[in-house]
Amino acid sequence: MAFDGQREGEQVELIFRRHMSTIWRGVVWLIVWSVLGVVPMLLWRDDQRMFFVWLGALMIGLLGLLYTYMLWHFSYYLVTNQRIRQVRQKGLFRKTVVDLGLDKIQSISYEVPGIKGGMMGYGTLLIQTQVGDMTISMVRKPEKIYNILQDLANKAIR
Repeated sequence: MAFDGQREGEQVELIFRRHMSTIWRGVVWLIVWSVLGVVPMLLWRDDQRMFFVWLGALMIGLLGLLYTYMLWHFSYYLVTNQRIRQVRQKGLFRKTVVDLGLDKIQSISYEVPGIKGGMMGYGTLLIQTQVGDMTISMVRKPEKIYNILQDLANKAIR
């Protein structure tokens, strides 16, 4: 697989995203607007136009859900044999990209938050460097990603 900014000899090892449950705000947005759309239908039961008010509110809720899904889908972590690239979608037209060389990594750790995190299969990765830390929260299967990153960081040091 090739990506923009790929260097010669660089191979993609892993691509991952945060856990899908991070789009909960969009689900809440959908529920709130669906309920708000029902209120006029209950107040003015005889007016047939209130159904269309509810449909409009439902569409607003679906747009909110679609927006948070889009932010989740277009935000990802790309791990190559040379670096980790964090791509975060910040809005419809804004994204940030951070590259972290594997040879700059001092330590990698992960945490699984109790029973809930273990059952849901997500946790937090912490990558420490001389410049600063990269914290990746709500990651699916953090143990697996941790092991892959450890192996790649060890190869980069040699």
